[in-house]
Amino acid sequence: MKRSIHVGAGLAAAAVADSGRVRARIKVVSRYGVHALGVLAAVSALAAGVIVASPAASADSPSITGSWAEDDRTVQLRVHSAAMGQDIMVKVLRPADRSVPRPTLYLLNGGGGGQDSATWQKNTDVLGFLAGKDVNVVQPVGGRWSYYADWRSPDPKLGVYKWKTFLTEELPPLIDAEFGTTGVNAIAGLSTSGTSVLQLPIAKPGLYRAVAAYSGCAQISDPIGREFVKLAVESWGGGDTENMYGPPDDPMWAANDPYLHADQLRGIRLFLSTGTGVPGMYDTYNGAYAQPGPRGYLNQLVLGGVIEAAVNWCTHNMRDRLNALGIPATYDFQPTGTHSWGYWQEALKNSWPVLADGLDLPH
Repeated sequence: MKRSIHVGAGLAAAAVADSGRVRARIKVVSRYGVHALGVLAAVSALAAGVIVASPAASADSPSITGSWAEDDRTVQLRVHSAAMGQDIMVKVLRPADRSVPRPTLYLLNGGGGGQDSATWQKNTDVLGFLAGKDVNVVQPVGGRWSYYADWRSPDPKLGVYKWKTFLTEELPPLIDAEFGTTGVNAIAGLSTSGTSVLQLPIAKPGLYRAVAAYSGCAQISDPIGREFVKLAVESWGGGDTENMYGPPDDPMWAANDPYLHADQLRGIRLFLSTGTGVPGMYDTYNGAYAQPGPRGYLNQLVLGGVIEAAVNWCTHNMRDRLNALGIPATYDFQPTGTHSWGYWQEALKNSWPVLADGLDLPH
């Protein structure tokens, strides 16, 4: 079975309220769709705990400005990003055995950036699965509808986005120093971040040794790919893609296209997966991994089906591109499955052998 896309509960309402604009675009991109994660709410108030401020914190350099334990395995960090001029919350699951340095898996959420209810923690059991592995699991909270990219200019709706710099330059050295890691990293993400996890290793060669992309679309600079990004960033996020990569003919689109630069993924262990959009075992009415109620269920089947069919097309194109370049990868193409959490949960577990190989860990 396969991972699925969560089309958040808030999206069902958004899909109705904004149906005219979305239908107009879906006519153009009915085969590829967008990640429909709903932006539901800002990050909840932080749980009570002892916050330890870093004495070396500086507004002029990346730094950990606060740290507190949620439990004996989970640490919350407040990390200052000099590139974005703001503090970012980062949740870290520590390995059970910390007697020796351990590698790090960066686990990215989808369109909402972990700032809504559409998160790995709330919709899957993968953190419990990863808790049994000797790995630090790092989840940044923020960057909704950013594609975790460095945007060319501030966006009036979304703000200053320099997430590529944060994830490749600012955060990893702080994580390594704070937790005494091995310095070996892997990265995994779903839907919109399924694009990001292919972009970031190209941006910083050598940083990640394994990548898992679940239901993502690698090609972003051709007309179909750009429309896919526009649907996510503009229709669901309220941002402007011209602030992201510029107008359609701007070279930033091609510069950030993993499909075009797939040759730079050589040497990285790769796992790519999608369903087909055809309803599968996790698409049952009021099921554990289905959106609740008739409207949510219809949203998952129809919109989630269109989106998954689109990313399935994109991912097959990426497979053909990697094959032409002689770059090996593991592909998990399932015969059914919408863009929803049950399938993504399964895909992450299926990808563990690939991630573990890159992290020098047992399967």
